[in-house]
Amino acid sequence: MSKEPTKIEVKERIEKLKKEIEHRDYLYYVLDKPEISDAAYDSLKRELTKLEKEFPEFLTSDSPTQRVGGKPLKEFKKVKHKIPMLTLDNAMNEKELKEWHKRIERLLEEKETEDLDYFVELKMDGLAVTLIYKDGVLSQAATRGNGYVGEDVTQNIKTIRCIPLRIKTDALKTPVVEHKTFTTGQAKYKIPQEIEIRGEVYMEKKVFKKLSFFANPRNAAAGSIRQLDPKITTQRKLSFFGYDLVTDLGQKTHQETHFLIKTLGLPENPLNRHCKNIEEILKFHKEIFKKRKNLPYEIDGIVVNVNRNDLFKKLGFVVRMPRGTIAFKFPGLEATTKIKDIIIQVGRTGKITPVAVLLPVRVGGVTVSRATLHNEDEIKRLGVKIGDTVIIERAGDVIPKIVKPIESLRTGEEKEFKMPKNCPFCSSKLIKKPGEVDYYCPNKNCFATRRRFLCHFVSKKAFDIIHLGPKIIDRLLDEGLIKDAADIFKLETGDLTPLERFAEKSAQNLIGAIEKTKIIPLSRFIYSLGIRHVGEETAVDLANYFGSLDKIKKASFEEINKIPNIGDVMAKSVYGWFKNNGNLKFVENLIKTGIKIISPAKVETKLKGKNFVFTGILKSVTRDGAKEKVRLLGGDTSSSVSQETDFVVAGKEPGSKFERAKRLNIKIINEEEFLKMIR
Repeated sequence: MSKEPTKIEVKERIEKLKKEIEHRDYLYYVLDKPEISDAAYDSLKRELTKLEKEFPEFLTSDSPTQRVGGKPLKEFKKVKHKIPMLTLDNAMNEKELKEWHKRIERLLEEKETEDLDYFVELKMDGLAVTLIYKDGVLSQAATRGNGYVGEDVTQNIKTIRCIPLRIKTDALKTPVVEHKTFTTGQAKYKIPQEIEIRGEVYMEKKVFKKLSFFANPRNAAAGSIRQLDPKITTQRKLSFFGYDLVTDLGQKTHQETHFLIKTLGLPENPLNRHCKNIEEILKFHKEIFKKRKNLPYEIDGIVVNVNRNDLFKKLGFVVRMPRGTIAFKFPGLEATTKIKDIIIQVGRTGKITPVAVLLPVRVGGVTVSRATLHNEDEIKRLGVKIGDTVIIERAGDVIPKIVKPIESLRTGEEKEFKMPKNCPFCSSKLIKKPGEVDYYCPNKNCFATRRRFLCHFVSKKAFDIIHLGPKIIDRLLDEGLIKDAADIFKLETGDLTPLERFAEKSAQNLIGAIEKTKIIPLSRFIYSLGIRHVGEETAVDLANYFGSLDKIKKASFEEINKIPNIGDVMAKSVYGWFKNNGNLKFVENLIKTGIKIISPAKVETKLKGKNFVFTGILKSVTRDGAKEKVRLLGGDTSSSVSQETDFVVAGKEPGSKFERAKRLNIKIINEEEFLKMIR
């Protein structure tokens, strides 16, 4: 009669089963070399599950049985990237690739250019994610988001079988055979406590074909990884390829980075290749383009990386894009359709843009019904007419673009397009600035320009006024309740309640939403002004450099122009805007309505690095208002309590977050203590 195993023996058996299943997952999902049958694999998994149920004290987060999380999430919490996940510059053809190459050569010394080599990756059409392993165990996974803040998708990432829950850090202790293209051979690598690996989550074509509710595999991958229920994500059978190792383990080249990703147990694309020069890159680009249709996944080009990490670092960045990397795209997917009409759009700066209205057509999984024609010169260059059959391309597989008309299909009924001399909305005579190709409506009170500007002004990246969308803006303009953005802050509940379908509650909600936005960081205020060429990132650069609105107003062109990432055209636009008396009057009117602009110095102090969670009913401030106060003082807020939470603010009748905070020994403060912190 056999004796019952001891707890020590059970623990040892569980650890052995975990390692064996992890090894089988690696062989099957990473190397595609299964060595045992599915039935044998399932038998191992069943034994592990049974032992973990009987001895729950030995259940750990890196167990293969934990790949499918428990309860569905209510929402994804935000994650700040320690190092930004940057975007890439694009080369659409051979000429642009060679221009990129010349640019980086000019930034390097002659000897360094002689040693230039490249590591080239397939550009997967998926969703970029970052994985953080602590002590070898997967602790957090996040999406790229806006490059600086993403979403925590750890539970869903755990459902992807080729991503290990525990990486093979022991493999780094083994002496490494020097690779012929590595700059140095190393006996061992550094093994820090935390290792961050980035890559692309994607969906294979065969899996995508079974899903009828997504336009393309990329959307399917993105939608699947953002499912609140991990069990749904499991059913989507996502895959992953690693492409970057953020942590410095001692790697000298990008090729060595890929070697280490694979050594740690993650998949990296076996088609990636080391290229000695531009000629080899061009050859590889053509080769992969031919193979594209037969690949099991979607790609839209290749990514060319300067191989040596020291040279890559020396090249630096431009407008938050690394100079040492470029995406060399494939020719866009094409289709043919007819131009039904060419209409005029008026942008928020008054710019006039002709737009082709098309017979709807599917191009690369997306229905295209409009395509911008940019300006009058572009229409003449293309030679397109209303009624033409044209070739449509999704440039870079994304942006709809008219390539050319098929002249042989013309019937003689096609019509030439003529740029109007007057604005179609306000009848003002259009102007064309010297040296530019675009026409502008000079009338700042033009309905179309005002409407576009107001939509921009209240948008999420600007004042972020919820409940105030395009339809309500149209009604306020039609009723004469607002003429410019400053009028928005003068609205009262009584102005809105007489409007059709505007109940008192909805009027109060809108006025409340407007009032909450009166305290705004300088960067968002600058962005809200709609200055030509000034996007979100440039607004942040201006705010960080000058620190106050007054200093920007007084700045010279030369001072603006010397800010990193701001060139001549952008500097000229900013300088000109703040030297315009009408614009200065507009800003003055905004300030008079009670708007308070917070400088970056004030935003980044006091609560910097602190994370708050709110629970229960607050008496003196709304929960949204409290969260905004925290953000304005440099802190972060979250909807769930975790080890990253610094303070839980408990109001009247706190919920489950209060109990969880006590279990995790998170500091709990009351409303009065919170108010003292933010004063």
